[in-house]
Amino acid sequence: MLNGRLDKYLYICKTRIIRSFTYKFDVYGNILMQSIIMITTAFFWKALFGNETFENGVTADSMMTYTVMSSALSVLFTTGVERRIQQSVEKGSIATDMMRPVNVFGIFLAEDIGSLIALLVQNLLPILLIGSLLIKVPAIVSLSAIPMFVASLFLSMAINWLLAAIFGMWAFTAISMDALYQVKKHLIRLLSGSIIPVWFFPDWLANILNLLPFVYIYQLPLDIYIGSATNNEICRRMLIQLVWALVLAALFYLLSKKVLKKVMVQGG
Repeated sequence: MLNGRLDKYLYICKTRIIRSFTYKFDVYGNILMQSIIMITTAFFWKALFGNETFENGVTADSMMTYTVMSSALSVLFTTGVERRIQQSVEKGSIATDMMRPVNVFGIFLAEDIGSLIALLVQNLLPILLIGSLLIKVPAIVSLSAIPMFVASLFLSMAINWLLAAIFGMWAFTAISMDALYQVKKHLIRLLSGSIIPVWFFPDWLANILNLLPFVYIYQLPLDIYIGSATNNEICRRMLIQLVWALVLAALFYLLSKKVLKKVMVQGG
């Protein structure tokens, strides 16, 4: 029974991959826009840093790697679950989706995984190539950092998707989510260290951000990648990252049960 259900999710994932490869114009536009942002940011950090080295050992060279990898990670953190929930609620298809022999949020997750696999080829590799040619080859600080980076990255992706899914559940009560999507998207990019690393923020603000889940999306895996934190510090922060992933998973579970129960009672 479990294998049969897994096959259904794999089929949904495969369908999404095939569909993603048909929208080539959107892919080219995203690559161009992300490349412009990446190159502009790199020149800004290069002009700002010069030959200086900050207290945490970050240099202009490190910031070039940080910029390229941040642009690459933005591809991995692309989600469609919010839009998918909104569309299902607006069209009234959420009740129909619930009648399928798979969990409705499992469907959305499988679709996002399929889109992610397609983006690895369509967007991630071109951005890394452009960044390597025009800015710097983004080499990791050491081979020993790879396991921690990969583990942190998976937790980052989980936190990002869970935040998106939880946020998307507002569609069950809100009339329109379009403006909120844009606010949420740019707010996370700003507070997560994607655009400006948290070390540049005032200490009081950085301390607050380190208690929130956003910095564990971009900032932590990037810190591991460029080696701007000690192993003890990384282990401590990865523990907080794991706690946030579990807390958000529990919150997602409770909210999904609540909204799906509401749909079943009211009929969508």
